Amino acid sequence: MHFLRLECRPAEKDRLIAELWERGTRGLIEEDLPGGGAALRAFFDQPFDASEWGPARWEPAEDRDWVEVAQSKWEPVLAGARFYLVPSWRADPTPPGRLRLEMQPGLACGTGWGPATQLALEAMESRLGPGMSVLDLGTGSGILAVAAALLGAGCIYACDIDFEAAAIARDRFRSEGVEVGLFAGSIRAIRTAAVDFVVANINAEALESLAPEIDRILKPGGGAALTGFPARNLHIVRAAYEGRGTVIEKDEWRAIVW
Repeated sequence: MHFLRLECRPAEKDRLIAELWERGTRGLIEEDLPGGGAALRAFFDQPFDASEWGPARWEPAEDRDWVEVAQSKWEPVLAGARFYLVPSWRADPTPPGRLRLEMQPGLACGTGWGPATQLALEAMESRLGPGMSVLDLGTGSGILAVAAALLGAGCIYACDIDFEAAAIARDRFRSEGVEVGLFAGSIRAIRTAAVDFVVANINAEALESLAPEIDRILKPGGGAALTGFPARNLHIVRAAYEGRGTVIEKDEWRAIVW
């Protein structure tokens, strides 16, 4: 086995981790660097051309169970006031009053440990009421749709333009017995005034371009939790939604909630 060593800025880390899982890594180890950056070690059976990620180098791994080593780095996380994020291979008891979300790294974005996902969960627990209809836009791993179910949402819909991500979310919904109207495709397929709440953990450019569609599918008085962008792009999203909502933050990441 070999590992690929890469360094990245905080705003790039979540995207890079998702791409490494998509490429088939057997496990990841993350280390903080001085100045706020991160060093990643991604373990693979065989080296390959990794030039797409810029400066990176392959090194032979010691004869150890690196999957177990990588898994040992994943610790449970308290997200917001109500959620408990825990790796699926751990049996840690859920703290009283918390909703358990089991995390399994996979091919789709949104494992749950990223600050943007945690911002979405924090926003949902404060704004999403029982029985409300919800759209998880760009569902990725399906984590936010599952969270909506735990919060007592009524009709839950989820979509992703990536067919593979939608398939991964489908498998999760089935295994956890969560009823979700899932499809691979665009928000444009959803009828006008269809949902009470939209949650989207995507990038600023996508949120900007989809603003008219998000407004279209929301019922009168509906709300949203929009995240997936760093502080430097906050102005783009705020302008697209005419300055509405409240800004919440975690590390370098921001979310707009109303």
